[in-house]
Amino acid sequence: MAEAPEKLFPGKTFVSTVLEAADTKAEMSRSITQVYLMRAAMAGILIGIFYLANYTIIAGFVAVDPELRTIGKLVGAVVFGFALAFIYFTRSELLTSNMMIATIAVYHRRMRVRRASALLALCLLGNALGGLLIALLVAGSSMIDGATGELVTQAVEHKLDYVTSGSSGMLDLFVRAILCNLLINLAMLLVYNGLVKADGVKVLAMNVAVMLFAFLGYEHSVANTVLFTIQGFHGGIDIWLALANVGIALVGNFVGGGLLIGWYYAYANDPERTQRALLREARLVTREAARAGSGTEGR
Repeated sequence: MAEAPEKLFPGKTFVSTVLEAADTKAEMSRSITQVYLMRAAMAGILIGIFYLANYTIIAGFVAVDPELRTIGKLVGAVVFGFALAFIYFTRSELLTSNMMIATIAVYHRRMRVRRASALLALCLLGNALGGLLIALLVAGSSMIDGATGELVTQAVEHKLDYVTSGSSGMLDLFVRAILCNLLINLAMLLVYNGLVKADGVKVLAMNVAVMLFAFLGYEHSVANTVLFTIQGFHGGIDIWLALANVGIALVGNFVGGGLLIGWYYAYANDPERTQRALLREARLVTREAARAGSGTEGR
């Protein structure tokens, strides 16, 4: 007896939910572009606020005792982890999770590659504009004066070192970017798959994913864009190195979220593809049986 489709393809609910979200995002970006851009900007604002909170917390622990830096990193990462939950529940638009959504939509022909690329580009623009607003506000304040600003500068220098270290450094950055968005979209998989009902569990999943990438030093293209913009107004930055870092992180994030989660789960939960494969196999078996029968008759 054939297994029920929901048992063979348990991720169908996830895919269908993502496709509905993709349709909404595509229509919004096309018909009310300004509103979509505003939603994307809010995601950039939230990333900026929570990322600065992360460094402020680390600075606070270091001020008490430099040996508490690791604990400060952990606590700061936990606080930063709530950024994704705020973005999700405010219905803001974050590029890295949209990479997964757009890829699944392209796989199922709900969106053309050009349309998906335009959607992601618009989302990146909005995220960057939100980060720019935070950077301008921070520049007019004393929020990153002192230890917090020093930590931001050190973090930026470390991120730019990936680019200046040559191929090995850029490969390191690329791998860290892959793992970063793999984690983020694993969390979004839990949010969209229909199995997790409680909002508290969704928040926990999103928090753990972001906390891990922040604590382990993985690379997020939008977070880096916002951080580099803040540093640009604070103490200056090498624009070309920053752009190179963001470019490599973007590709790595797309591999981690778009391909390893989006394409992977779209392919694994595509009953039509499996049905076509089974039909081809059945035809092949039928032809081979027919050839064997004709050969027997000939003898």
